[in-house]
Amino acid sequence: MGLMGRTAAAARGFDPSAVPVVGRVLDRLTVWDEAVRRRWPFSALVGPDLEPGAVQGDGSRLLVRPAVLGFIAVTAITLGSIPQGSPFVLKLPGAWFFGVPAVGEVATKQFLFIGLVATYGGLVLFMRVWYGLIRTLSQVKGVPVRKLVMVLALWIVPLLLAPPLFSRDIYSYAAQGEMMSHNISPYHYGPGVLGAAPSVTLVDHLWINTPVPYGPLFMETDGLLTSASMHHELVDLTLLRLLAVLGVGLMALSIPSLARGLGRDPSYAFTVAVLNPVTILHLVGGAHNDALMLGLLMCGLAVARRGRPVAGIVLCALAAAVKVPAALGVIYIGWDWMGTGLPVRARIRPLVTAGLIASAVMGALSIVTGLGWSWVLNLSTPGTVRSWVAPATGAGILFTDLSHLVGIGVHLHTALSMTRALGVVVACGTGLWLLLNSDRIGALRAMGLSMLIIVALGPVVQPWYLSWGLVVLAPVATGKVRTLIVGSSIVAAFIGLPAGKQLVSDLFRADPLTVAVALLACLAILTVPLSPFDRENALARWRRRGDRGPGPDAEEPVAALDYVRA
Repeated sequence: MGLMGRTAAAARGFDPSAVPVVGRVLDRLTVWDEAVRRRWPFSALVGPDLEPGAVQGDGSRLLVRPAVLGFIAVTAITLGSIPQGSPFVLKLPGAWFFGVPAVGEVATKQFLFIGLVATYGGLVLFMRVWYGLIRTLSQVKGVPVRKLVMVLALWIVPLLLAPPLFSRDIYSYAAQGEMMSHNISPYHYGPGVLGAAPSVTLVDHLWINTPVPYGPLFMETDGLLTSASMHHELVDLTLLRLLAVLGVGLMALSIPSLARGLGRDPSYAFTVAVLNPVTILHLVGGAHNDALMLGLLMCGLAVARRGRPVAGIVLCALAAAVKVPAALGVIYIGWDWMGTGLPVRARIRPLVTAGLIASAVMGALSIVTGLGWSWVLNLSTPGTVRSWVAPATGAGILFTDLSHLVGIGVHLHTALSMTRALGVVVACGTGLWLLLNSDRIGALRAMGLSMLIIVALGPVVQPWYLSWGLVVLAPVATGKVRTLIVGSSIVAAFIGLPAGKQLVSDLFRADPLTVAVALLACLAILTVPLSPFDRENALARWRRRGDRGPGPDAEEPVAALDYVRA
């Protein structure tokens, strides 16, 4: 950059010469990116750069590269879970079709280091692919959603073969389904009541004697799947994963429809929500029942947006009969039933009507299944987990430790009760404020933020819990909301993942050849060019940031769900 260029940049508040390291790094990355792009196999995967305006047809050919790279990433994660010593999946006998030791055999750590590299490397690559796809579709509009459905199917295929990833909850589902098939209420007993049944040995000891907080629809479905599997544990696990895939399929149907109704690009909303790492790796990979809840919830919101609020309330009630947070959908549909811009008094009657319809649906399910309403008393069950990841729980643990440090005897249970109660009060107060201001904020945006706040201030934060708000926010993902979704999704995908310390330790103990292969694999992941690196644009963005200084992002006004009388 010449003297005049530096002077002009300095006048605008940015001078690259003041930070020469930045310029050198950008130069090196540009050269590196261009060199890697020309080499095989990246040249075959990446293809030629596209000039502005060079996109032909509907832009679906832009999906080929991320589809292939995403498949490679998910396959690497799946392969990384196979070694017997893998900490990402359960390795007890009977836990999966392959990769587990036989009865009486001790799990070996052979190939564990390679598995750790494959899993973490696959995660990083998958994050890059997903974010790159979001950036592409934010610039190229009108890509057919059916093409993205093919990408989704390709990414899910390896997970259908993978053991349950990053969580043991599916084994609890299987044991609870076994209880249902024997007419034992999981609302009064834990899986331990089954005694020495094979499914019980796989359940996390934390939940052995714990009643479940799930609704009657899921529990009845769970029992039917166990009966359909002929009480074969592995077949039951496969059916439970397919149930999660069904939930994601309902999301794939409803989110584009909801986005169209709000005047947004359906393919972009589909990518943000359905191709999200949390959706793919946790809802499908971990086979969590949150997938079914979200599928029914988003169908309810989409149907209500089309002018059928009663049908939407019924679907949201069914979602709440899987997990109770979906009841928030009933509240928002009832709130906007008569339209927007109305005083609070005019909204009370439709809100009460919506609550009565939902109560009738859930009451009917409770009677038909014979399970009753006692599951409501178990909603605090997830709070059994004590983790620093949840701010309300972490604050209680910190308060207890500090009080003991100064000689004040505060019991941990008492401190947790106070901090968690405070978190619930703040979450409820914030949620009420968002509801009252939803006409200005936008119904979906207010609802999604409420769900994220409920999770963040709840007693426990699990990565798949964050999907509640992230999926609801996807159709209105612009500006800061998009930043929130991307950041939360990437962080959520790594929350609680084990073996990071093990990976670093093994890096120094493995043989040189294995280390070299691992480092080359990591280098390939970091240098796969997902989009052209443009130094001038990077510098220009930095200059513009210096020009305007910190300030709020401009966001498009978001329409409310705009329900009409059925």
